[in-house]
Amino acid sequence: MSEKVLMKGNDAIAEAAIRAGCGAYFGYPITPQNEIPAYMAKHMLSRGRIFIQAESETAAIIMVYGAACAGVRAMTSSSSPGISLKQEGISYAAGADVPLVIANICRGGPGLGNIAPAQSDYFQSTRGGGHGDYKCIVLAPKSVQECADLTYLAFDLADKYRLPVILHADGMIGQMMESCILPPDKKASKYEWSAGGCAERHGKEAVHITSIELVPELLEAKTKQRFIRYKTIEKSEIRFEETDCSCADLVMVAYGTCARVCLGAQKHAKKEGIKLGIFRPVTLWPFPYEQLGNKICCPVLTVEMSEGQLVEDVKLSAYYVKSQFDIHLLAHSGGVIPTEEEVFAKVKDILKK
Repeated sequence: MSEKVLMKGNDAIAEAAIRAGCGAYFGYPITPQNEIPAYMAKHMLSRGRIFIQAESETAAIIMVYGAACAGVRAMTSSSSPGISLKQEGISYAAGADVPLVIANICRGGPGLGNIAPAQSDYFQSTRGGGHGDYKCIVLAPKSVQECADLTYLAFDLADKYRLPVILHADGMIGQMMESCILPPDKKASKYEWSAGGCAERHGKEAVHITSIELVPELLEAKTKQRFIRYKTIEKSEIRFEETDCSCADLVMVAYGTCARVCLGAQKHAKKEGIKLGIFRPVTLWPFPYEQLGNKICCPVLTVEMSEGQLVEDVKLSAYYVKSQFDIHLLAHSGGVIPTEEEVFAKVKDILKK
């Protein structure tokens, strides 16, 4: 069995990416994700791989796009406003069906905001973020162990479906230290469709990878074909965790740090004989609408570090099963983290009504 190591969430993301076969990393410093490029600077070069601190976030994502087109497993990372600057490149990658991995260690916003943890990039991650019709798979860890596991998974999903995959972690998850078991090293397979290795093609036609299509009908056909692939992802790649939801007096819905806070509130509730369930989406897209909807047999409290973004998908889950139960919201933003006492107090207030 692999040995447990004590690591920050950001370091676990970086090491897991290396072990997943990441051959090229391009980034730019911004708090609270700076440990990721710092770790990559030290360990990618020592393993004969590519690390470049780009001149900007925009440059970094285009470098990732280019490396992936050449057949390399490639990655970047940033925090909220930095991810905003990368959206054009992410849209290009989605439009050209190029796999790449982006880690967003979210901070308070909008604008420059602050360096405290937040979850207010939810819509940006789950609704595309950039221009055009596209989606990214979005994975949300709640622990350092999941930072490693989901980063490792992200590269496989990106390759399998040829699209960008976002690791969506709030700043608390990126900065906290916990023990984790790191995944094994593996070699990434070469992309048969890539533009790399032209010298070995022996006169075969060069590969041209692009997102541009000037004929409207052809662009529409390509987009519709891509959405057929998204339907496959929605059927096959939904991930979630639920605890004690079946017989609960109230179900709490949360992800990341907020899911950990809800665990504390659940312990308070047990002492007073209140049954609380917790539903945690691990894939923010594809979102587990049906799976959550089937658990809405009582009032629901959405706990999030944004002013009501996750709750919109919770409401859609309730609509999916035509639930008549109320959906409540406990929201913080700007880097404020809810407490377990606050969540439990909100629960009791809801159940009194």
